[in-house]
Amino acid sequence: MRLRYGAVIVSAMLSCSAVGGVRNYVASIDQSHWNLETANPLQCTLTHTIPHYGTAVFDSRAGRSTDLNFILEMRRKPERATRASLRSVAPSWRPGVPARPIVDVTYQAQFDAEVPKHAAWVMLTELEQGMQPTFYYQDWYNPINQVAVGLSSANFQNSYFQFVACIDSLLPYSFEDIAYTVLNFRDKNGELTSDSRRKLERIREYLSYDPTLELVLIDSYTDSFGSEASNLKLSHEQADKLKQFFVESGIEANRIVSQGHGEKRHIASNTSNRGRAQNRRVVIRMAR
Repeated sequence: MRLRYGAVIVSAMLSCSAVGGVRNYVASIDQSHWNLETANPLQCTLTHTIPHYGTAVFDSRAGRSTDLNFILEMRRKPERATRASLRSVAPSWRPGVPARPIVDVTYQAQFDAEVPKHAAWVMLTELEQGMQPTFYYQDWYNPINQVAVGLSSANFQNSYFQFVACIDSLLPYSFEDIAYTVLNFRDKNGELTSDSRRKLERIREYLSYDPTLELVLIDSYTDSFGSEASNLKLSHEQADKLKQFFVESGIEANRIVSQGHGEKRHIASNTSNRGRAQNRRVVIRMAR
């Protein structure tokens, strides 16, 4: 059922804990705190405690595009799928400002509430303007009652600007972008191509912030020029060199499995320079 509220009714609901069958949860000015819990080039997390209800969490992570997630963590999860209306309303100390709709969402049974990415950005901009994003839904314990859950804009600005600065400093790639990486060698002396050096540097940068990998698999291959024995030896040397790279990046040696396969498992013909360049490769797979 779609819920509609006038500005006066909404303002009244926000000024008391329970009026006319509405249970209202929102932090007072003194209770309202916003915390930048995580701030590094991999993740930015901004949290806000809603007394007696749960925690509002804005979260953004490293990746090719800037993302933003919002989760309303509830002490009591929904008993059933529940339709909710998210609106931007004025706090009690700003009477007369009309409410604005943001989005309608569905609380899934036994899950925390989430909103779409665009709505999460709208929530942040409304908070910056001193408004109060508020969820309205029918009480799943008592269907004659309604619940209003608001995010207070009090004491928001400083943490918000720190959060935005953190988002601006996130790496432009994620773990998924480096978890499977193929490096190629310029020639048989084991020198990496310039593109492969950039890939390796990207892995080094990521690991400097998150060295907690569970497993690293390194498989090294050569082309078929030279003897089979010398190619096998070269591939082992290349694999060991990259294993040392990961050890120096903070990964425990017992979490790294490196193998040299020599001229086995070609992926292209060895009759052309291009084909041989494709065969001279190292495949790196990482798991968290």
